[in-house]
Parts: sequence; structure tokens; C-alpha cells
Amino acid sequence: MTSDNSQDERKFYAGDLYGELALSEQATSAEPQRPRRFLPGLILAGVTSLAAAWLSDHYGMPMILMGLLLGLALSFTANEENTHPGLDLVARDGLRIGIVLLGFQVTFAQIADVGAVSFALLLGIMFTTFAAGLLSARIWGQSRYAGILAGGATAICGASASLALYAVIGRERLPQAQFAMNLVAVALASAFAMTAYPVIAAQIGLDDRAAGFLIGASVHDVAQAIGGGYSYSDVAGAEATIVKLARVTLLAPAVLLVTLWIGGAGRGGSKQAPWRRLALPWFILGFLLFVTINSAFTLPAQLGETALTFSKALLLLAVTATALRSRMDALKTLGWRSVMPVASATIVSFAVSIFVASMLSG
Repeated sequence: MTSDNSQDERKFYAGDLYGELALSEQATSAEPQRPRRFLPGLILAGVTSLAAAWLSDHYGMPMILMGLLLGLALSFTANEENTHPGLDLVARDGLRIGIVLLGFQVTFAQIADVGAVSFALLLGIMFTTFAAGLLSARIWGQSRYAGILAGGATAICGASASLALYAVIGRERLPQAQFAMNLVAVALASAFAMTAYPVIAAQIGLDDRAAGFLIGASVHDVAQAIGGGYSYSDVAGAEATIVKLARVTLLAPAVLLVTLWIGGAGRGGSKQAPWRRLALPWFILGFLLFVTINSAFTLPAQLGETALTFSKALLLLAVTATALRSRMDALKTLGWRSVMPVASATIVSFAVSIFVASMLSG
């Protein structure tokens, strides 16, 4: 076997969230697994993420979007193979821990706070949005896995849902480049929605609670949904927060349903016995555990704030590392059709949400 082929086989992908390739590399490489081999990639991801956070703080752009754009712009730096272990570590394990910590931000009571009617309408919006992603993927010649990723990210909670669903889909069913493109499209759509939706809600005369419902039900990422709500009014911000966190609470059931449908990554896909597909990734189980704890006990506010800070930092690192490991040449070959599932699902989500919000408006 040639040296080049050996290097190709040992490549480590950020999208390999279950770590099958990591195990393969460890089994075939004679190099000791020393912690210092992770340093170059960790430093690269850390510095890029800090730059993204600084730009976000000073120019008002969403941090996730800045991390994606900076990571893609600097992806040439990841041509150095000594950066790969660290980048892949933070993209995989940083993501997992970040999603687990999100569990401290939501409770089952938040679903009850939405109200039975509003919650049923919210479920209808989410289902319609997910279906729009699937249908659009088929119309524009994309795989059903691209539709699942686009519909799920748009219906639930943006980049966090993308990352969680990609853990189930797996790199063997959806290329890393398509995953990165999905992240970029979702982040751009969410940034646009945060600024545009409150303006549209004001123009059509929605009251505060209806505007909050619209923003919470249709803006993808949590921070953008809450920020957009409070830019309308305090009442709208509180409503948007409740509605959005109710969507986040549904992340684990959504991942479970997708796992039952397609099977987990690296587990035989749809040919797997249905009962075996119930095995969720450990980080989704951890997320559910922390939601349950947060629902059952009154935890110190400082704990929730600290968990949120670490969760945001880890998700930013994971997204930045994923972008750094993405090949720009592969992204260029995807073309504009690859973003149409996200764009279509976003438009459908907003259209249905504004219709429902108009009915709820007093």
C-alpha cells in the first residue's frame, strides 16, 4: 500500500460523530496516542472561535454564523495534518457535551406553559416544516438525508439540531461538505429571520404575544429567536423564549423518530430491526437526563447560566472546527441546489407560523 493511500485511510472527519473512524485510525496507527497531538487543532479551533466571538460582540453578527464563515475562510490551515486530531476531537466530543448541557436550559413545564392549543399548533408548524425540507430535497435532486437534515434543523433548533441529526445520519449517508453547507444555510437564514421577522410582525399589526409566538416558532437558533422576540417587546421576548425552548425540548423525540426511521449511523441503516434503532446517542440521553433533572428540581440560577455559557462555547468550537475541516472545493461543487431544502423549509416555516400567529392575535 502506498504512503498516500495510507494517509487517506487514516483521515479523521469531524462529521464522524460516533468515532468509528477514530477507532480505525487508532487501530492502524503505530503512533502513541499522546494528549499533545491534539494541541495544534485545539489551538486553531480556539483562536478562530475567539475571533468569531469578538467579531460577533463588536459587530452584532450571530456567533455561530461568524464561526462558520471564519472556519470556512481559514479551512486551508487544516491542510496541515497535525491539526486534524484536535479539530476532530472538539468537533465530535465538544458537540456532544454542548448538546448535553443544553438540557439545563429547558424543562417539561415550558411545554405546558405554551398551552395545549398553541402547542398543538406548534407541532403542526414543525411537522409541516420538516415535510417541506424532505419534499424540497426531492424536488431539487438532493438525497432524503439532506431533506431530513434541512427539515429537522429548520423545525427544531438550527445548528444544534443539525449537529444532533448528523450524528444519526452519518458521513457514509451524507457527505461532510453537504453537512457544512447545511450549517451555513441554517445560520444565514436564522440571522436574516432575527432581523426581518420582528419588522414584518410589526407591519402586519400582530400583538405582543402573537409576535412572540411567530418569532419563537419560526426562527431557527435559540439565541436569534430570543433576541428577535425581545427586539419587538418584553412580552414578545418572553413568549418567544417559551415557544422556542418548547421546540428545543422536542429535540430528543425528533432524533429518536429519525433513528427509528432510518437507523443510526454505522448500524445497518433502515435494514436494522426497529427495536434496535431505539438506542439513542449517549449525548441525547444526557440531554434528556438534564432536562428531567431541571424539571424535577429547582437548580441554582448560576448553574444554569454557567451551563449555558459552556454549551454555547462548545457548540461554537464544534461548528468552527467542522468548518475548518470542510473542503472548499467540495463545497463549490455542491451548487445552489444544495441550499434549497433549507431555504424552502425556512419559507414554509415562516408562512405557516405567520398564519397561525395571525389567528392567535387579539
